[in-house]
Amino acid sequence: MSGTSLDGVDAVLAELADATTRVQAHVQHPFPEDLRAELLALCAPDGNEIDRAAEAGNRLATIYADATRALLDAAGVPASGVRAIGCHGQTVRHRPDRGYTVQLGNPALLAELTGMTVVADFRSRDIAAGGQGAPLVPAFHATAFGSPDEDRAVLNLGGIANVTLLARGGGVRGFDTGPGNCLLDHWIQRSRGQRFDTGGAWAAGAGPDARLLERFLDESFFAQAPPKSTGRELFNARWLDRCIDTGIPAQVVQATLLELTAQSVARALVAHAPAVARVILCGGGTRNDALRARLADLLAPRVVEPSDDWGLSAEQVEAAAFAWLACCAITGEPAGLPAVTGARAARMLGAIYPA
Repeated sequence: MSGTSLDGVDAVLAELADATTRVQAHVQHPFPEDLRAELLALCAPDGNEIDRAAEAGNRLATIYADATRALLDAAGVPASGVRAIGCHGQTVRHRPDRGYTVQLGNPALLAELTGMTVVADFRSRDIAAGGQGAPLVPAFHATAFGSPDEDRAVLNLGGIANVTLLARGGGVRGFDTGPGNCLLDHWIQRSRGQRFDTGGAWAAGAGPDARLLERFLDESFFAQAPPKSTGRELFNARWLDRCIDTGIPAQVVQATLLELTAQSVARALVAHAPAVARVILCGGGTRNDALRARLADLLAPRVVEPSDDWGLSAEQVEAAAFAWLACCAITGEPAGLPAVTGARAARMLGAIYPA
């Protein structure tokens, strides 16, 4: 899995049996800085996109293959012992409103480089069926974190934040809530040259600006009813610059962006799942101590805790989800959830590239 945070690849080796997913090994493979910059640039219209996107996809396939080999070496498992690779690819354009989504990664090349079957392109079929093509992980969240005894939410704090709502009766809903880490990471990199705000310490050293927060939250996406999804097409540097007045200290902007993530998540949960008793956090933002503390304040008396407490590290959940989705594709099981994406019916997700 490589997500909208654009920090690199998380790869897991997962054993799926008897409706359980057990992670046997995990590696993180960072992106070279020039590739990260190119992927970020490809998220917005620019010149010579077809050539640049194809070349970036080939480079991604090589990095995915390197991550796969490192993972198997760490686990002591041969390639012949793996049924398939589930590869989400790198999203550079997500436009369900226009009927398409683009994930780079050249799965055919990945199959050649690894000698393994690859399942990729998970989002297109759902969009073709009238859905948002996102979020796709709620079906996995239900198997990993659902409970017959209480209503729960699984909150993925990636570049974009998305929430899965798991009713105790078995119903599953989900949607994107807005920015997770993407604007926080962008602002601290612009202001201080850091890739991210470790622990949220810089944001915690200032207070949010109330008028700036109001402008942020006035974005129409937050008022839309689910199903809905978003990405860097909306929440990007241009959006941020339109909102910010000159003269606001950079650290105050960082604090306000943290409050934006926390408030947009909390408002979405209160509005669409008031009965939720427990919120399980996953994704890189789980390690932002200031963000976690603010979410706990806003969501009290609900329990807010990391997925680590439930046997799956916060950094592993998304990659494990796409291993699970690949298993569904290989075994012929529809994995889309119309109640989440708005598709006409559940569809089989993923294109298979045989070894």
